[in-house]
Amino acid sequence: MSEAVDKIRAWTRETEQYTPVEWNRLPEIYLYMDQVLTYMNKQLAPFERSDASSLITSSMINNYVKDGVLPRPEQKKYSREHLAMLTVICLLKQVLSIPDIDMLMKDLLSTESNANMYDRFCAAQTAALQNVCKRVDEAIPEGEAALSRLAIELSIEANARRTASERILSELSATRKENKK
Repeated sequence: MSEAVDKIRAWTRETEQYTPVEWNRLPEIYLYMDQVLTYMNKQLAPFERSDASSLITSSMINNYVKDGVLPRPEQKKYSREHLAMLTVICLLKQVLSIPDIDMLMKDLLSTESNANMYDRFCAAQTAALQNVCKRVDEAIPEGEAALSRLAIELSIEANARRTASERILSELSATRKENKK
């Protein structure tokens, strides 16, 4: 097999073992921005395209706070709730707009606690990753052509799911606006 296939195999092995940090294992102490960035970058490493990329920066966090997507930190210190919400934001922003993520999180948090919302998110993320890794593992023995076919299939599925998510959120938003009138 090629070096690329070996790297793909290594990625699936690492990703199959990945599970987001459970709510009760998130840091209980408040963290400053630099500590948040270090913590989050470590947690999100399996989702980065390469070692040179980063899914979160201090500017992003500041913008999420400014836009009301993330609550203001207390005296420049971030809590467990912030870390959970940042995890959700960073992973969903790959497929949804920030306003859609904001609406979705506010909807979910209106009916359940931060801990329950986050734990459900983590369970769904873990199941989805394991499913994808299984499909990649099944394609590896067939070679690079099979992996290319799988890449296009996964891309098409991701686009279809993003489209469905956006439609659902758009219709829910329109209905809520109409009900407020």
